[in-house]
Amino acid sequence: MTPMNRRGFVAAAAAMGAAAASVSLNPQTAQALTGHGPGTGAEGPRTPTRTDGLPYEDAADFADADRGFVAAFTGGPITTAAGKTAWDPDAYRFLTEAADGRPGRGDGPGTVDPSLWRQARLLSRQGLYRVTDRIYQVRGLDLSNMTIVEGDTGIIVIDPLISAETAAAALKLYRTHRGDRAVRAMIYTHPHVDHFGGCRGVLPDGAGDVPVLAPKGFMEHAVSENVYVGTAMARRAAYMYGSTLPRNAGAQVGCGLGLTVSLGTVGLIAPTRFIGATGEEVVLDGVRIRFQMTPGTECQEEMNFLFPDLRAVCMAENATHTMHNVLTLRGAQVRDAHAWAGYLTESIGLYADAADVAFASHHWPTWGNEAIVALLTHQRDLYGYLHDQTVRLINRGMTGTEIAETFRLPPRLEGVWANRGYYGSLSHNVKAVYQRYMGWFDGNPAHLWEHPPVAEARLWVESLGGQAAVRARARHYADRGELRFAVTLLNHAVFNDPGDSRAKRQLAALYTRLGQAVENAVWRNFYLTGAQELLHGITPHATATLGPDMYLALSVGQIIDSLAVRVDGPKAWDLRIAMDWHIGADHWHLRLVNGLLTWTADTRPDPDADLTLTMSKTQLIALLAGRGTDGVTMTGDRTLLPRLLGVLDDPEPEFPIVTP
Repeated sequence: MTPMNRRGFVAAAAAMGAAAASVSLNPQTAQALTGHGPGTGAEGPRTPTRTDGLPYEDAADFADADRGFVAAFTGGPITTAAGKTAWDPDAYRFLTEAADGRPGRGDGPGTVDPSLWRQARLLSRQGLYRVTDRIYQVRGLDLSNMTIVEGDTGIIVIDPLISAETAAAALKLYRTHRGDRAVRAMIYTHPHVDHFGGCRGVLPDGAGDVPVLAPKGFMEHAVSENVYVGTAMARRAAYMYGSTLPRNAGAQVGCGLGLTVSLGTVGLIAPTRFIGATGEEVVLDGVRIRFQMTPGTECQEEMNFLFPDLRAVCMAENATHTMHNVLTLRGAQVRDAHAWAGYLTESIGLYADAADVAFASHHWPTWGNEAIVALLTHQRDLYGYLHDQTVRLINRGMTGTEIAETFRLPPRLEGVWANRGYYGSLSHNVKAVYQRYMGWFDGNPAHLWEHPPVAEARLWVESLGGQAAVRARARHYADRGELRFAVTLLNHAVFNDPGDSRAKRQLAALYTRLGQAVENAVWRNFYLTGAQELLHGITPHATATLGPDMYLALSVGQIIDSLAVRVDGPKAWDLRIAMDWHIGADHWHLRLVNGLLTWTADTRPDPDADLTLTMSKTQLIALLAGRGTDGVTMTGDRTLLPRLLGVLDDPEPEFPIVTP
């Protein structure tokens, strides 16, 4: 960056207010972050004021969220066979009990940003809803929606939630009010778990002769996140969704996309038909469906589809009532904001005159063709502007952090409720676009070889005069409203001395203040979960249970790859293992050399293999799960199997995040 460019950046940041620009949020949020305006300091809540210019008097979203209501779910907590609570529909009752008679009002408790409070109340609606003729949705029984389309003889189920238990409850609610109709087809819009995991609640015995449709590439992506870094993603997802936080106005109030994730049994019924081209049309139980493929948008493989005879369009997760993530904070591959905008342009052309209602796999529908086009246009412009302006500023020499600090949407876009950053944020989405093109390195040699957190913390604390001095300086900056720098200093203090309870309490108080101020629900959950863990340590959190479907869906190659990323390299440096796995008609040739596990496959046995295992894939999964080698035939050096298993590292599901 030239000196002129950097001066321009500094001037822009000063003009906008650094804290407000960094998160692209409401002015009252900036007040809370900077310490100016109403509030009680770092230790207590603020009093938000509606000075953000957002149209809180517009209650249209509340009317749409309530439109078509048929019946609420009243069955109490939904539990698993083991008695674990998969979903508690009453956990968010505080959101509806807080209603003040003004559905669009943005005021709320001083512990929640007013805009986020509005979104949380919208998401608190639950039950069975009529979308249009023959189309119904069950909302509020999981993170996502289940959509049910009535065919000539039965029903088509779209996106069967995360857990079998919540999906079964949703289907039962529908059948109670619409009749016991058989499932004639099932559709997965994309391979994220909240859109397929509850399949066994819809088809307990598997697909049978029921067609299951999905976009091409579905199976590969549906299992990949659970193979390589699934453990780390699950740990960070606990932060992202606030899994261990209480459900109340001071803690978890949802995640912007929905309320939270269910914790039941996850299954995966393999699709029987893959959709591969835009314009492809199928007829399911007498219902005509026309597809639009949108790879690289919200998911690597995703599809929208139109019901031309019903004038209804499913937008999957490509157009919702929030800014979405270009990169999720739980971790994932960066999405393509440019492609996302391009496919929404295509959607506008496809559906501008063809649909009277648009529904999605989250949130509430949009009725009226003009309103549908407006939603798609606003979302298209959101992702397109975000992408193009970030790239423009990259080419001006700015780093991702610098761009995010000053980035603002055009006023006509940022004032649209559906573009607000409840789930994604401008700040981390801008950095994601930078990452997609430029990677982690910003080009500054000072950032090329930085110390890891503990070593850097020790040097910072030493240079500032010790723990007490760092705590004092952090308090000074917090009092000045520089909460982000105060947090940086206290983070160094905690990583230098994790036993310093005063530093932990001080940092937790600032995390709480930040969390209760931000509009983004995911940022809120991260901050508040960090505060909780600083004060009380890591709380073991419940997770969904992966059923056997997920493991059986893995190819043998993916199973071997999942072992390869667990090999403790230094521990295996001196091992040389040649092993064959004979499964069905194929031979999988495993080689462990130089701490690297590789494989090839063909139909011929390897005469040089030191050990050959003949087994089924089910027996392989049982073996790797520690359930023994029953039914497995072993020929050769049997000691090689325990030697291979002995160099596999066990993932740590509850590793520390806010402490070393």
